[in-house]
This record gives sequence, C-alpha cells and structure tokens, in this order.
Amino acid sequence: MYGDVKTQLRAELDEIEAAGLMKRERGIHGPQSSEIEVAGREVLNFCANNYLGLANDPRIVAAAHRGLDEWGYGLASVRFICGTQELHLELERRVSGFLGYDDTILFSSCFDANGGVFETLFGPDDAIISDELNHASIIDGIRLSKARRFRYRNRDMAELEARLAEASDARRRVIVTDGVFSMDGYIAPLQEICDLAERYDALVFVDDSHAVGFVGANGRGTPEYCGVEGRVDITTGTFGKALGGASGGYVAARQEIVDLLRQRARPYLFSNTLAPAIVAGTIEALTLLSTSGSLRERLNANAALFRELMDAAGFELLPGEHAIVPVMFGDAALTARIADALQQRGVFVTAFSYPVVPKGAARIRVQLSAAHTVDEIRRCVAAFIEARDAVGAVPAE
Repeated sequence: MYGDVKTQLRAELDEIEAAGLMKRERGIHGPQSSEIEVAGREVLNFCANNYLGLANDPRIVAAAHRGLDEWGYGLASVRFICGTQELHLELERRVSGFLGYDDTILFSSCFDANGGVFETLFGPDDAIISDELNHASIIDGIRLSKARRFRYRNRDMAELEARLAEASDARRRVIVTDGVFSMDGYIAPLQEICDLAERYDALVFVDDSHAVGFVGANGRGTPEYCGVEGRVDITTGTFGKALGGASGGYVAARQEIVDLLRQRARPYLFSNTLAPAIVAGTIEALTLLSTSGSLRERLNANAALFRELMDAAGFELLPGEHAIVPVMFGDAALTARIADALQQRGVFVTAFSYPVVPKGAARIRVQLSAAHTVDEIRRCVAAFIEARDAVGAVPAE
C-alpha cells in the first residue's frame, strides 16, 4: 500500500533537494546560549530568538525546578475538564498587568493562539484585512475562519485603507499585523494602523512575538514603542523567544474577547496547557523584566554595535533598530556559501532564500542577544569579512 506513496514522497523530497531548499536540523549539545556546541565544536550563536539571553538564566532554571517540585510535571488534560492550577492563573494575571489588558488566555504555543482567534471571533459576515508578510500561524489561523479575507502590501497604509473601504459592509472588521516582521526586522506602523482602524471602525490585532519583553521603553512591545497602548484590541505572543525561550503563547485582549475564546477557541479547549515548570519560569522572566531594564539596554547596545561594524565593513543591511539584522546578499547560492563559510569560522547562522523571502532577496538573518559580549560581536563581524573574502562576494557599494 505504501509503495506508490513512498515513490511520490521521495520524488517530492528530491525536488526540494534539487532546488536547494532542503532544511536540515543541526543538533546542538547543551543549553541555548551565545556560544553553543555543534558537532563537537564551540561556535558563536547568532541565529536564536534568545533576545534577552534568558533561555539558560540560572534564576529562571531555578524557578522552573521549583515549579516541578511544587506543581508536578503536567496537568494531564485540558483546563476546562481537569481544572487549572493557580500557577497558570497567576501567569495570565501577570501578562495582563504587564501588557495593560483586561485579561489573558494561555495556549500551548503562539501558533495555537493565532489558530484559535479568527474562527472564534469572525464569521461569514465579517472581514479580516491582513498584512502580506504576516507569520504563517496568522495565515493558517485566518484560513480556519469563514470571514472574507483581504490582504495589503507590507506596511502600505494606502492599500490598507483601500481594503478597509472595500470591507465597509462587514459586520466586524479587523486589521491583522505582526508587530515586528521577522525576516526584515521592520516594525509595523501601528500609529497609522490604529488611526485607520478608528476611522473605519475596525479592530486591531497584533502578533508581538518578536517584540514583547524588549521592544519599547519598558519592554511591553510594539504598542508601547509606537505609542498606541490601549488602542490595540488583541495582542498575541510567545514565551518561546525573549521571555525565557521555552514554549507557550497567549492572547491578551479585551475582557469579552478572552471570555469567548475560553468558550470556543479549539486549540484551548482540546489541547493540554503549558507544563507547570514552563509557567513558573515564565513568571520569573516577567519578574526580572519588571525589576530591571539592563538586559534591554544591553541588547540595544549590542544591535547598534553590530550594525555599526557591519556598515563600516561594507555589508548591505536592511535599516532598522531591531535586534534582527538582515545581511543582504541577493543570490541564494552565494548566501548559502557565505553561511557555510561562517560556520567553518565558528559562527552559527542560517541562510534564508526563496520562498521564505522574495526571489533575489536572499539573506543571512543575524539575531543579537543580550547574552552576546562585545568580543563575540567583533568576532562575528570578523568572520563575516573572512567568509565574504573566501567566497568572492562583492561588498555593497
């Protein structure tokens, strides 16, 4: 029975390989950090979402141990069936207080959080207007809804307004955007988005996974950075990046929205919630952020230093202030060779090319962390220069 299917799948895999698009996971030994062990060799890690360097912070590890000791390994069912631990309720209260929302609901991942919102809140009489570069989890979540779907060019406010006008007959309208677009490091123009939402009576939804914890004066994310706190109706995010780097996601929103999600969001109703150790570690991460801004300051300084050194070395970078710094090479094959040459020189990065990014826009996405030292950043830049020279890449003019 499997014979024909095996042949078909092998042919599809061969096509992926021939196109140079095969993804291979590289095993690392030990915890996530600025320096990791890959294939028995220590390398500098410049491609993790460990923005604040908390993934192996001893305070968070200790809190997770306490969570295991006090609350056990897992709940063994979903919350509305077996009950929910006070620890989970505390994390929801902490996220709501940190972000300034009425309430928060936890999901096993932000992918599930985004998968639970649209089908619950928007039906055939409604309209969803989504940025073209939104994350895959948003795209998949929107597909689950029977609402009409509109798309606008990335951060193009004129086209967004045109789509809002087209959807003027809908019962509900929602503008959906990433807070930070992960392949570019660009921040969504939330001030203009909120202004348009008010003009056209639309809700605003922001996935702030690449911002919460470190973007904004207090780390509250892109709504704080853009000065629109209180004007964004729904924020989703993850605990798997800056907030400890483990797993889990949330929807923070107005009360009635969260109440309805608790009743009807399928990923919440039919999937186990977060393990207690992760909840305890995440609560500790939020405590650390509330008591000191030193990690955010260090991350910003590291990103600025990397940009300064790479600019001076003649590399083409996408502009911005985020800790995501795309180094542009254009050609996919060249970018892959540069990434390989960097790993040979002890720098762990990933090459991105079509279809992850547009054709002709291949890049190495460097991600800075508060865990990086100045010396590590300088070593990374030196490796980029050596790799570029080794493969014969031409510096940007």
